[in-house]
Amino acid sequence: MQATVRSFDETTRSGTVFLDDGTVLEFGTSAFDAGPLRLLRSGQRVNLGMSGGRIAYVTLSTFPVPGDFQGA
Repeated sequence: MQATVRSFDETTRSGTVFLDDGTVLEFGTSAFDAGPLRLLRSGQRVNLGMSGGRIAYVTLSTFPVPGDFQGA
């Protein structure tokens, strides 16, 4: 699933994204830390990995999402 970064807090390493339908979702520190990134900027396109209906993995749209996070 792809989204656009709405906000990112470098201190807590958490933030929010806009889905393509305009829905805002939050992601926590564990979702950010699961991926290879060091920071995000507002407006960046990202790939999201979901687990249990929550964002569990965040990476840039040009990077693949590991299979463990591709379920809904």
